Amino acid sequence: MSHDADAPASDSISFDDFLKVDIRIGTIVEVEPFPEARKPAFKLKIDFGPAIGIRKSSAQIVDRYTQHELKGRQVAAVVNFPPRQIGKFMSEVLTLGFADEAGAVILFAPDRTVPNGSRLF
Repeated sequence: MSHDADAPASDSISFDDFLKVDIRIGTIVEVEPFPEARKPAFKLKIDFGPAIGIRKSSAQIVDRYTQHELKGRQVAAVVNFPPRQIGKFMSEVLTLGFADEAGAVILFAPDRTVPNGSRLF
C-alpha cells in the first residue's frame, strides 16, 4: 500500500462497492505492547458498541502514540474483513489511519464524539 500523497486516485467504484466496506467508530478500551510483532505495534481492544462488541486489532502506531494517550480514544476501523493472524495474535478489525510526512501512521477518527458502532457513510 502506497503512502504517497501525490499518487493518483484509484479506479472508480460503484456506491454499492463502497457500502460493502463496513467502517465503524469504536473506543479503545485496552492497549498492550506487541513486542513479538515484526514492526513495532500495539495490541488494541476496541469497543464498537452492543451490536458488534469488543474486537482486537494490531496497529503500527508506536511512533506517534503512547499506550496512555490511546486508551479512551475513538478510532475508525473496517469491521467486516476476515480475522488476520499476526504472529500469535488474531487481529479482527483494520484500524484506519493516514501516513504523515515521515511515514508514521496518524489515526483516523471523528472530530467529535459519536456513539460506538456508528457507521461511516
